[in-house]
Amino acid sequence: MSPIEKFAGNFKTLPLVAILRGLTPEEAPAVGEALVGAGILLLEVPLNSPRPLESIGLLAAKYPQALVGAGTVLTPAQVREVHAAGGELIVSPNFNAEVIQEAVKLGMVCLPGIFTPTEAFGALAAGAHGLKLFPAEMASPGAAKALLAVLPRGTLLLPVGGVTPGNMASWKAAGAHGFGIGSALYKPGKSAAAVGQDASEFVAAYAGTISA
Repeated sequence: MSPIEKFAGNFKTLPLVAILRGLTPEEAPAVGEALVGAGILLLEVPLNSPRPLESIGLLAAKYPQALVGAGTVLTPAQVREVHAAGGELIVSPNFNAEVIQEAVKLGMVCLPGIFTPTEAFGALAAGAHGLKLFPAEMASPGAAKALLAVLPRGTLLLPVGGVTPGNMASWKAAGAHGFGIGSALYKPGKSAAAVGQDASEFVAAYAGTISA
């Protein structure tokens, strides 16, 4: 199964991306098990974490059903490093056409960060598979709705930043297709058991937005 096919299946099942900033390789297996056990199969280890490529390799090998990759990817060289480590997902805080193009060339899924229509259209033109609305704390569900009104039909938009179980419904009602979840789900030193408990709450909250 290609990364694109894996992304499509996992995103359709549960479009939540776990952002594991600060994760260490020592923690990765247990935290990964907690997240996968809760149903979250999109895992992102930001490159400003300790030994991130090692964690990505461990998670990708242990959980082949999950789409594992890196966040805070800023250069094409970093894309290649993530690919070599076994990663299949590239997430950035910004729009950089060269990063997107390198990820696409290597058959990886790419979700660049955007905030304006200009960035969004540029990212799509470069081959992005979806768009990370970041930082979502500076936007609003209304802004997401307005952005989606002008983007091509079917464009995936994922708010990232400040997402909680309590505000997911309003974003979903505005048209958001999924979410990136960071410190509310994982922060350095948090136990795998606590991560699993919070993951279950996010999964339940998202299920509630679907049935609402």
